[in-house]
Amino acid sequence: MRLCLSGLLFLLVISSSSGNGLFGNDGVEVRTCTALGGRCFFGCRVGWKWVAYCHSVLSCCLKLKRHTPPQVYET
Repeated sequence: MRLCLSGLLFLLVISSSSGNGLFGNDGVEVRTCTALGGRCFFGCRVGWKWVAYCHSVLSCCLKLKRHTPPQVYET
């Protein structure tokens, strides 16, 4: 039972942090990342480019303006 709950919690955290959660995710605003024009996530979503680290755990990502992959438009 303990393994099942920890596995469920792991899947919930992984899916919500990358922007695929139930309510959506706009990322976290961190001053160093917003100065670069990006947002902080646990991993960059499709159509975003990795730029730097935010607090050694999160990734600072910039939204691609040109040459976005076709997966961005899938819902």
